[in-house]
Amino acid sequence: MDTSPDPQLPPQFLTSKPPAIQWSGVLVGSALLFLLLDLAHLPAAALIGPMIAGVVAGTNGASVRVPRWLFGAAQAVLGILIARSLELEIFRVIVEDWPLFLGGVLSTVAASSYLGWQISRWGILPGSTAIWGSAPGAASAMVLMADAFGADFRLVAFMQYLRVMIVALFAALVAAFLVDAPAVAQPTIVLFPPLEWPGFPITIATGLVGAVAGWLLRLPTPFFLGSMILGGLLHMAGGVAFQLPQWLLMIAYALIGWSIGLNFTRQILLHAARALPQVIGSILLLVMICAGIGLVLSELLEIDYVTAYLATSPGGMDAVAIIAAASGNANMSLIMAMQMARFLFVLLFGPLIARLLSKSSPD
Repeated sequence: MDTSPDPQLPPQFLTSKPPAIQWSGVLVGSALLFLLLDLAHLPAAALIGPMIAGVVAGTNGASVRVPRWLFGAAQAVLGILIARSLELEIFRVIVEDWPLFLGGVLSTVAASSYLGWQISRWGILPGSTAIWGSAPGAASAMVLMADAFGADFRLVAFMQYLRVMIVALFAALVAAFLVDAPAVAQPTIVLFPPLEWPGFPITIATGLVGAVAGWLLRLPTPFFLGSMILGGLLHMAGGVAFQLPQWLLMIAYALIGWSIGLNFTRQILLHAARALPQVIGSILLLVMICAGIGLVLSELLEIDYVTAYLATSPGGMDAVAIIAAASGNANMSLIMAMQMARFLFVLLFGPLIARLLSKSSPD
């Protein structure tokens, strides 16, 4: 993609600034945006705030970038975060109710893949980029996977995180209006908790060993997948309890957000802005399709609609978990089992789906 300067655009004021000044602006902007998003109770504020700050800096000529080893470390932390949520109970629920999960997963993936394919066919975004951007998995993981398989991860991030916010808003509204139970108070988050022994050292060691193993095995997104696979095995088979203090998660989210945002150029941003109405339309359509799937599952399997809706909600797994806990009556194990089943399906088959669909769409 052409990233040469456009003479019609105003000068980029960060181009001539020293790296220390550029990073200072990025850090201050990230902190302010995080506070604003957090006060508005938007999900993933620690990631989206730094990403937006990075976009602003990148589109104004910033030349600073996150070192690759720090980006790899942040991916490893994300892998441990997902591994920590894997429980054998989830897989037992999936096996016992496999028709429910197969139908829910396949229908949601089919709907999102079709919408991504249509976006690419209409020439709004390139083929594989549109398909990865529509993939209903954990947003951060989908961005990393898209980058590994050659899609434009900046536009994928634009689609994924926009969907996270829209889906979280609709899910919160559904839970608020359809559940007659009082909201559960959110637990107080301790930014600097005491470091646990041996939980914290094991967490760091698992991330390091998993990242190196993923790199040696030439896995796609090796640091993320390597640490997630090793961490999941240790957690489920060995009962290992990982400690991911809030400060470490926030640093990892910020590093991933900056890595995405600082790679934006003005040309990329203008292209994303032109595609905004169509992208929002596709997200709203996907939300409605998943709401319909949830209604069918609710009727056929005699489960409450809020549980069915949150289970089929397309993406934003962390946000859905928080909303499900606050709703009081929702079946958390079923919701997380469905979300995890779909995430693992996209993780395994997403590259194949993207490759097949992108062959029949213009790039």
